[in-house]
Amino acid sequence: MVSRRERRYRDAGKRRAGGTPFHRRHRRLLIALFTFLIVVPVVGGGAYAYMLNSKLNNVEKAPKIKDTDRPDPDKGKALNILLLGSDKGKKIEGQPANTTISEDAKAKKWPVGKYRSDTLMIVHISADRKHVYLTSIPRDTFTMIYDAEGRPQHQEKINAAFSEYGPLGTISTVEHLTNLRMAHLAIIDWAGFRALSTAVGGVPVTIPRAFYDPKQKIQWEAGPQVLEGKRALAYVRTRYGLLRGDFDRIARQQNFLRALMKKILDKGTMTNPVKLINTVSALTENLTVDAEWNAGDMRGLALSLRGTQADDVTFLTAPIAGTETIPIYGSIVRLNEAKAMTLWDALKKDSMTAYLAANPGDVLPAPEDVR
Repeated sequence: MVSRRERRYRDAGKRRAGGTPFHRRHRRLLIALFTFLIVVPVVGGGAYAYMLNSKLNNVEKAPKIKDTDRPDPDKGKALNILLLGSDKGKKIEGQPANTTISEDAKAKKWPVGKYRSDTLMIVHISADRKHVYLTSIPRDTFTMIYDAEGRPQHQEKINAAFSEYGPLGTISTVEHLTNLRMAHLAIIDWAGFRALSTAVGGVPVTIPRAFYDPKQKIQWEAGPQVLEGKRALAYVRTRYGLLRGDFDRIARQQNFLRALMKKILDKGTMTNPVKLINTVSALTENLTVDAEWNAGDMRGLALSLRGTQADDVTFLTAPIAGTETIPIYGSIVRLNEAKAMTLWDALKKDSMTAYLAANPGDVLPAPEDVR
């Protein structure tokens, strides 16, 4: 049975007759998919522009986002983009071993259980292109899961949406949870974190206290460190040994992105052609976006964000009410529904400045305070 809340969602999502087509409404937009492509301002001449366009044209594409049962499009120019972090996928019996997310998403049947997406963020770009907000939704958030056709299936942890129903099911699940329309989708392979950290020559982070991660068998020492390659990937994937488990992992992932962005925007990267090309290559080679997000749109958005600085990017997490254990699902996260609705509304209305003024504790702590 569909709840009244779901019926309200469906009514709100119906398209008005004669509305502007989706691809035209969102021309000239994007890629603050996350702050990495803020790195693509005008640097270098025609040869660099040719290289950049070539790289962006080779980005993997997921299927076109379907236009049924979705919230009304934003009337202004503010954008919400769904960003997922995924592994490369495991071998599924009876399925091809070397297919990509893009290929699997276009196939007749999504390979259930092949992929995991333990990182889920909504990237909000303000209408004036002066602010970017990255809101993490904990992977264990308990919610209704929707399939690729937008049909409710069952309640489950939100990361099950990607595993069971792929990119389109994840978009539908997030849109139903938040009543926000996602303009675009971007999926970065976990290997991308490793490659990006190496391309920029390492990412500086501070670890406040020493601890041991029994899952990855790594001893982390306290103090400032520069991470790249496998160790950078281990940092963003660490959950065991942290005081708050997955909540601290979210903070670490955001902290890593913040530090990586600052390193990318640093003159040492921006003025070094080799580092810059390696950075763009590391991103585009590990990226999948929706079919409507073409290279021109990505580059256009990057150029519109060229004045954005690291301090203009804010990281936060969806409001949490608490955790509990359900025998079938294990430990789950309950969102604070009232406060979360206020956050989703602020994203919808592009009024995040007012939201954060009222909720300053939602913002990611200073780098030295992230566990």
